[in-house]
Order: sequence, then C-alpha cells, then structure tokens
Amino acid sequence: MSQSVSLTFPDDSVRSFAAGTTGRDVAESISKSLAKKAVAIAIDGTVRDLSDPVTDGRIEIITRSDDRALELIRHDTAHVLAEAVQELWPGTQVTIGPVIENGFYYDFAKNEPFTPDDLPVIEKRMREIIQRNKPFTKEIWSREKAKEVFAAKGERYKVELVDAIPEGQDLKIYFQGDWFDLCRGPHMASTGQIGSAFKLMKVAGAYWRGDSNNPMLTRIYGTAFAEQADLDNYLHILAEAEKRDHRRLGREMDLFHFQEEGPGVVFWHGKGWRMFQTLVSYMRRRLQGDYQEVNAPQVLDKSLWETSGHWGWYRDNMFKVTVAGDDTDDDHVFALKPMNCPGHIQIFKHGLKSYRELPIRLAEFGAVHRYEPSGALHGLMRVRGFTQDDAHIFCTDEQMAAECLKINDLILSVYEDFGFKEIVVKLSTRPEKRVGWDELWDRAESVMMDVLKMIEAQSEGRIKTGILPGEGAFYGPKFEYTLKDAIGREWQCGTTQVDFNLPERFGAFYIDQHSEKTQPVMIHRAICGSMERFLGILIENFAGHMPLWVSPLQVVVATITSEADAYGEEVAEALRDAGLTVETDFRNEKINYKIREHSVTKVPVIIVCGKKEAEERSVNIRRLGSQSQTSMSIDEAIASLALEATPPDVLRKRAARRSKVA
Repeated sequence: MSQSVSLTFPDDSVRSFAAGTTGRDVAESISKSLAKKAVAIAIDGTVRDLSDPVTDGRIEIITRSDDRALELIRHDTAHVLAEAVQELWPGTQVTIGPVIENGFYYDFAKNEPFTPDDLPVIEKRMREIIQRNKPFTKEIWSREKAKEVFAAKGERYKVELVDAIPEGQDLKIYFQGDWFDLCRGPHMASTGQIGSAFKLMKVAGAYWRGDSNNPMLTRIYGTAFAEQADLDNYLHILAEAEKRDHRRLGREMDLFHFQEEGPGVVFWHGKGWRMFQTLVSYMRRRLQGDYQEVNAPQVLDKSLWETSGHWGWYRDNMFKVTVAGDDTDDDHVFALKPMNCPGHIQIFKHGLKSYRELPIRLAEFGAVHRYEPSGALHGLMRVRGFTQDDAHIFCTDEQMAAECLKINDLILSVYEDFGFKEIVVKLSTRPEKRVGWDELWDRAESVMMDVLKMIEAQSEGRIKTGILPGEGAFYGPKFEYTLKDAIGREWQCGTTQVDFNLPERFGAFYIDQHSEKTQPVMIHRAICGSMERFLGILIENFAGHMPLWVSPLQVVVATITSEADAYGEEVAEALRDAGLTVETDFRNEKINYKIREHSVTKVPVIIVCGKKEAEERSVNIRRLGSQSQTSMSIDEAIASLALEATPPDVLRKRAARRSKVA
C-alpha cells in the first residue's frame, strides 16, 4: 500500500502528502484562512467532502464563492429543512430531498399536509439550526444496520430506499449534530456554512416515487444562494416573471385560452391569431429569395417513421391512429408528424438533383404534434400541438461552413429585430450513443468549430460562445442559440444541426460533378423553434407592452364627447388606410375610465379626441405605461405611427432601395 499521495494543484505544482491526509489537512497546509473558507474539495473534477482522505490526482479547494459550492449549499439546506420539520412535528417521515434547478425540495409523509402558513415557522427553526453550526460527519453503515435503525424510527420510506440501493454500494449516513439522514453526499463542513440566503417557496403534493398508486406526500420547495444579493435578485426575477406570465397576460389581452377538452393545444382568439400571423408573416419575409417554402403531409404511414428511425426512438411521444381496411390484413398505422424532416427529405428526393442545384433550402411553418405528459404542459411554452419554423438545407460538404454562417446571420438578425441583444451560441459535440462514422463527426465538428470562432470574431465579442461536450444529437453536432430576456432569464430557441442519419436512411443523393451519386449534407435549422413558445417568450419579455409592429391591436381612438365621434371615426379610418390595426371607443363613459380599461388590455397607443381636437384637426396620443400625452396634428400622428408600425425588415428594405436610387 502506498504511503504517500501525489496531488497536482491548479498552478500545476505537485506535492506529496501522507496517505490518509484529508482535504481539510491539505487546505490547512496552504493557509489557515483558506482552511476556514473551504467547504469541499474536488479530485480530478469530482467534488468530495472536506473530511475525505485525498487520493492521487488534480486537487481543487472549493470555497463558498466557487460556482460548484452552490449545489452543496442547496443540498445542505435541504437537510436542515428536514431536521427542522422533524423537530417541529415529531413523527413526520422524511423521504427524499434533491437539489433541483434554482433550489431544492424535500418530500415528507405527515398525517396533516403542510400549508403555506407553516413555511415561516419552519424557516425560523432552520435559521436556529444553522446558527448551531454543527459539523457534517459521515459514517458508512451496513445495509442491515441502516434498515434496523430507520425501521426503529418509523422511517419506512428510508427502509425502502435502503432496499433500492444496489448491493455492494456504500450506505452513507450523514450526521449534523444528532440528526442524520441517508445520503450520497457530499456536504460542506458544517451547517453554519450554509449562510442565511435561503427561502422556502411553496408546498405541493407529490406521490411517492411519482406513482399515483403510491401515498401522497407533501413537498416543500426552497431555494438558497451563497449571497443575499443573489437571493434578492432571484426573488425579484420571480416576482417580475409572475407579473409577466404570458398565461395571465393572454387572458387580459384576450389572445388565447386552453381547456380540458383540448389539453396542450391552443385556442387562439382573434387578437392572438393576428399576433401569431404577424410573427409568421415576418419570418416568411425573412426567408424570401433564399428558401423554398414547402408543405409536407400532417399524417404519414408508420413505415416512413420506421425508416427515419423516429418509430424506434420517439414512438411514445407520437400521436398514432390505426385505420382498418376492408379486412384485418389491411390495417394501417399512421402517425401525426412530430417533426418536418422526413417529409422534407421526401421532397428533396422527388426528381434527380444535380450538384449545380445545391444548396437546396426547404422551409415550412409546419404544424407538429408531440405527446407531452400533462404535468409538463405550460401555456404556450410547452404544448402538444405547435408550429415549427423549420427548414432543411441540402448541400455539399464544401458548402456546409458557408450555410452554417448564413443561418447564424439570419438567426442573430431575427433576434435583434425583436430586441434581444444578449445571445449565447454553443456547439454541442458527439454524444456517446450516435450514428455515423467517426470521420464524418470529425469533419462536421471541425467545420462547426471554425464557424463558431468566426461567429465570435464577427460579433466583436457581443456574442458569447461555448462548447457542450457530448450534448449533440445522435445524428450529428449542433449549434444551440440561447437568448436572454428583459429580466435576465435565458431561453434556448434556435438550433443548427448537421444530420448524417436521414440522408443515409432514405438513400438521398445528388449527382456530383463526376456523375456519381453522392450523399448530401443535411442541415436542420430553426430560429423561433416553436412559434407558440417564441410568442410566449415575447409576451413575457415585453410584459405585454408589445412593440407597435407586433401588437395585435395597435391603436384605440377614444372620444371625450359624442360631438367628437365623427372626427374620431375620420381619424380611425385614416390610420387604417395607413395600415394600422385600429378600434374605436365612442361609449358614453368618462375618458379616464376608457383609458384605464384599454391599458389593462395592453393597447400600445390610445388616441384621445375631443371637441377641441376636432376643431383643430389634432389628436392627443397617450402611450401605454405613461401618464403624459402628446398633442400633434392628425397628419403628423398618422405618419409617425405608420412608421413605427412598420416591421424592421421592411424598413431595412426601404432604406436599401433608397440607397440604390441615391
């Protein structure tokens, strides 16, 4: 047995330590202050307890300021939550308490479920436990001992968890003072290192192990951060997100609704459908000249999906229907398409293609259907039926880089038109399970890596880039485009994916310059992704205060007195002639009442007309969210609003034409 351990430090220095030296010992050998700040160690990237003996490898001392400490903080806070609950309500059983995105939860078995009123009481006790600053210590128990101890405590769920742990795997028991729990770890050194930047968020019901046949438990959700400022910012974002929730705004603006008879599909109202079509029309204009817009069938025979591989990979997420023929042997199984790509490759294959025709770019605003679990459905953000702004480019290997760059320029331009400035582009590389030869992956990843460098260089640092190792699709590497909204949330929308799978499966080819059949490179690309989801993102980003060119109702003309109604109608007609969407409000109500009512429905511009305005042929313009109003002539108002309501891509084309003329 080796008597020493060799450790490599971040500065590449190498030191030897006696066998049995712990992470805490190593930190103390560097400095006492570092040992006080340390919460864990990482050996070759794997996070471990500070009290663990070190082994040969590259070591890092993790402090609370390290990004990796956040998961430890949340994990430890979950344990403190469980201890607080059992102190306050003896006899409550604890089950599981994992770290999740933005926080943690713990499930409890209690005769009377928790209520939101219990959360402040639990939080107070948690702060007391943290103040005790008890060390986290670890013991390894036998399976028999663990089951015996938990059974004696009445913790039958823990006994079941022990039974689920594979034979030969250590059973780790973590103590914080006298309280203990079954846990894989790691943990920080003591409860005091959690700090005070945590908050319990809500209670919910949850079935044990997610099975509705099992008992219902009470789940308490919480969040925790290293610093109070981070917690405050997170809570601010949550509050803003609640105000911006597209489902609430959709009701207020009368855009859409959902109902039980159509789970996961959108019932578009007139204004919502107008906004949806505005988005589609904009995207359609952006494709003109470069793409052929096509339309593939909604329903296709199972055999096509078997050829594409989706039947094997994706069948459980597809909507299927069996159609009986004249006899039982003629039964056919069909599926609603969950994506457009197999249909597009059929269109490409129809007729012989020459290398001179490439690249061929096929685009479709295709309605697709995917079965999502009911618990995952979330307004426009997660639906079962949606429209994809999908396109597939068939090109030569030599054209691949140029096509990826062209797609990138289009995606970034679209996002900029909607006001999104902070974009991250990441390259997802080959996963462990994949199709295609390694030589193909090497070539595609090399090209896309070069493109990624060009994207960063061309943006002069405005676009952040990164690598997601092993996150590519099974059929090829891909770019993922993530945008940041007005309150700092990130949304992954656009993708560019190279596909080795479908052209081979379907035998797609073109005739090259040597009159040989050659398999094309197939590039999948989406910009908005789901048009419904992108619209939901826009509604939340703008908090319903949509840019004038996107808004489904752009102007309401409201009169102060009936004497101005005729003039108000004249103003409305002139605005409609200029291309704006306009409604009138000539009701016998006070003008302030009208303004409040239309502000709730997020009408961006309210034009107020009274007797004075009719005589002067002027209007008063009130903007959504502003208490002030601007007076101008009717002609000035029409010209200004018509310009503002013109989509940015149309404005660019007009400017380009004027530049050519000049």
